[in-house]
Amino acid sequence: MKNNTQKPRKIPERRCTGCGGTFPKKDLVRVVRSPEGEVSLDFTGKKSGRGAYVCPKLDCLKKARKAGRISKSLECAVTPEVYEALEEEIALMEKERAEE
Repeated sequence: MKNNTQKPRKIPERRCTGCGGTFPKKDLVRVVRSPEGEVSLDFTGKKSGRGAYVCPKLDCLKKARKAGRISKSLECAVTPEVYEALEEEIALMEKERAEE
């Protein structure tokens, strides 16, 4: 007789480039460098390319930017426009959390 109990699915985790903490992938903001070399934000988590993750906290983004960890993870330079888009997105996420 077979045991029909299923193992719980493992939740994918990633490390924040700002604080270094490990969190579920869906709770982080992903920055991706496409195979063509374009750097952008990835809200789906499914774009192809090399990714770097940041907590949805402005403090973590500031730490990652100051230390150049996102550029290092993506192995390319990150433009100020990408950082501005990240700041805007994280600020919106923080605002939504505060309203809950």
